[in-house]
Amino acid sequence: MREAMEGRTTEGRAREGGCSCGAIRYRLGSDPLFTHCCHCLNCQRQTGSAFVINLLIESERVELLGGEPQTVEVPRDDGSAQTIFRCPTCQVAVFSHYGWPEVRFVRGGTLDDPSTVAPDVHIYTRSKLSWVTLPESVPAFEEFYDTKSVWPASSLERVAAVRAKARPATA
Repeated sequence: MREAMEGRTTEGRAREGGCSCGAIRYRLGSDPLFTHCCHCLNCQRQTGSAFVINLLIESERVELLGGEPQTVEVPRDDGSAQTIFRCPTCQVAVFSHYGWPEVRFVRGGTLDDPSTVAPDVHIYTRSKLSWVTLPESVPAFEEFYDTKSVWPASSLERVAAVRAKARPATA
């Protein structure tokens, strides 16, 4: 599935998206590192849906074209917080991060053409709604998974590079 989606763009343009009212606009500077379809209860509650599609991508590769999202700290069931970036006008969540601001989780439904992405993996399927059928061709995990054994080597290299940049230099 990943190979079929790799590099796919809309009419030769980079992927762009935004909120419902148009105040927030963004462009992705590359393909995502990986795309999750998350079925956890937090995502169900926060989206009001059965799951969420999140494109994981380096924050520096998300270019804001218009507007400035407001950040909202949202509690999670495990006691941690998640930062959600919302349009201050229509309140649509366009992306988030989970304690590591170097990687954003861009909401797939905010892309101008969401059909340009497909999940690389389904996660937290233990709380998946019973009427959701998962494709056999996409890996599925009851909880999270080991990224090193699932992600493509190129994505692992990219995330290692962004982590190295984020680490403070030591003398």
